[in-house]
Amino acid sequence: MESKLQELTSKIYNEGIEKANKEAAAIVENARKEAEAILENAKKEALALKEQSKNESEELRKNVANEVTMSARQSILAIKQQITNLVVSRLVHEPVKSAVSDKDFVKKIIETVIRNWDPKSSAAFDLALTLPKEDEKTLGNHFAQKTNELLKGGLDVQFDDKLSSGFRIGPGDKSFLLSFTDEDFENFFKNYLRPRTTKLLYGGE
Repeated sequence: MESKLQELTSKIYNEGIEKANKEAAAIVENARKEAEAILENAKKEALALKEQSKNESEELRKNVANEVTMSARQSILAIKQQITNLVVSRLVHEPVKSAVSDKDFVKKIIETVIRNWDPKSSAAFDLALTLPKEDEKTLGNHFAQKTNELLKGGLDVQFDDKLSSGFRIGPGDKSFLLSFTDEDFENFFKNYLRPRTTKLLYGGE
C-alpha cells in the first residue's frame, strides 16, 4: 500500500515537473519570438529613420546649394549693377556738369525750347521760365531783352534760390513745368547709357 502511494506521488510529481518544464519551454519560446519580433521591428524602424534622415539631409543639401547659388547670382548681379552705375556716372557727371555750367549752352537750349514749344500754333502764348537766382543778371537780362524775338506772347522770367543749375519752363498759367536741371540731364543720359554700358561690359547680360 505504501509502495503504491509512493509510486503515485512520484508519478504526480514527475507529471508536474514535466508540465512545468513544457510551460517554461513555451514561455521561453514565446519570449524568444517576441524578442525577435521586437528586434525585427526595431531594425525596420531604424532603417526607415535612416532612410528618412538620408532623404531629409539630401533635401537640406539641395536647398542649401540652391540658396548659395541664388545668393551668388544675386551678388554678382548687384556687383555688375554697381560697376555699371559707377562707369555711367563717371561718363555722365562731369560732362553734364560742365555743359550746364556753360551759360551760352544753357541759352541755346532755352531758346530752342521756346522756339519749338508749339511750332504748329500761330497764336500767341505765354511761358514761365524759372532760373537759378545766381543767373539773374546774366541769363535773366538776356531773356528779358529777347522775349519779343523768341515769343509772340509773354515770357515771365522768375528766379529760385533753391534751383542750383539749369532751368524750368512751362505755360504761363503754370499748369505744369518741364525741368532741365543738371540732375535731370544726368538721369536722362544715365537711363540712355546704362543698357548700352551693360552690353559693352558684359555682352548684353
